[in-house]
Amino acid sequence: MREASMWLSEKEASEVLRVDEQSLEAMRERGYLKPGTHWRSSNDPKQLPWKPKVFYFIRGCKEVIEFLHSNDDSFAQRAA
Repeated sequence: MREASMWLSEKEASEVLRVDEQSLEAMRERGYLKPGTHWRSSNDPKQLPWKPKVFYFIRGCKEVIEFLHSNDDSFAQRAA
């Protein structure tokens, strides 16, 4: 298994965190996952500025997801 402190692509993070990619995006948009702390955009100059690839900090994201699951039973329904 990959180390929890790694930054992974959206697809890889989705697999490791067992959350679909749309839920990760929804958590970002709703402010649960903070830029720079939980996720960052690719700095690849070939990426289009309006839809860059996103990378997630697994350990930080896992903490947020576990917190939300333990404190809000309806979280999974709202994140999807």
